[in-house]
Amino acid sequence: MSTWTTADIPPQTGKRVVVTGATGGLGYETSLELARAGAEVILTGRNEAKGRTALDRIRREVPDARISFQMIDLASLKSISRASEHLLAEGRPIDILVNNAGVMMLPQHEKTTDGFERQFGTNYLGHFALTAQLLPLLQKSAAPRVVNLSSIAHRRGKVSFDNLQGERVYKAWPAYEQSKLAMLMFALELQRRSDANGWGIMSNAAHPGFARTDLIANGPGTSGVLAVASRLMSRFVSHSAAEGALPTLLAATAPEARGAAYYGPKGFQELTGAPSEARISPQATNAEIGAKLWDVSVKLTGVEWGEKPGEKRGVQTPEKV
Repeated sequence: MSTWTTADIPPQTGKRVVVTGATGGLGYETSLELARAGAEVILTGRNEAKGRTALDRIRREVPDARISFQMIDLASLKSISRASEHLLAEGRPIDILVNNAGVMMLPQHEKTTDGFERQFGTNYLGHFALTAQLLPLLQKSAAPRVVNLSSIAHRRGKVSFDNLQGERVYKAWPAYEQSKLAMLMFALELQRRSDANGWGIMSNAAHPGFARTDLIANGPGTSGVLAVASRLMSRFVSHSAAEGALPTLLAATAPEARGAAYYGPKGFQELTGAPSEARISPQATNAEIGAKLWDVSVKLTGVEWGEKPGEKRGVQTPEKV
């Protein structure tokens, strides 16, 4: 694993993959390499024009690529349900789901169409709802995998149940940290629930280190101390989006990848380097908090997971917050 590269991706012919946030950055690079390996890749995003551009770029690189675009806005439960219904109507198995899309460091408190704080809603709750609705198609696969994108920022994160939506106080960086901690906790709890309910899913997580993508450029903004510091750091301790996508690709395809594992760069502070197992913070492994977050997320999103009798199930109407 110490020298793992795209050349180590096993043939993916016959597999069907969904990648969120695939029109640029990490999602695009992940989709490109999975298509190159022979998978049928459904790129998703909230901008059709960018979707068409991404498809054209991949086809120039991989002329025989089997790719398509599906509109999904992770900040809208209605959009997620609409896209999920389309895929469910097709009825074809999904072998790999990469929950990659995200927003970062929004300077002002913003809400999704459903009233969620936008970072928590887009980065985490949207993916929670999408995964639940695609569960029947994942279960049709012989060996389904779900990969959640987290971040080294999760290490300082805290799930503030009394301030999940920034309703009491909003600070951009803690809100981002919370959303990425939630994504890692979701990956671990999904593996626990899969094992308990016989879903057969391998659920793991990955982070890109410090990858040069539009997420960072568009998140902290183009001015201010944080933006200047980000640009200075990127000169010395960053790597490309293609390199940042390697941990995700390993988690999604490598035979040696494991459920409930976390992958990231192995260099200094996990900022750059070849993909390897990454450090999981103690708070992310708290099963009691993970279960509570799951139950709260079910209530907020209104999704059903089809858990065994005796397990808590979601409600049909999302709660407003």
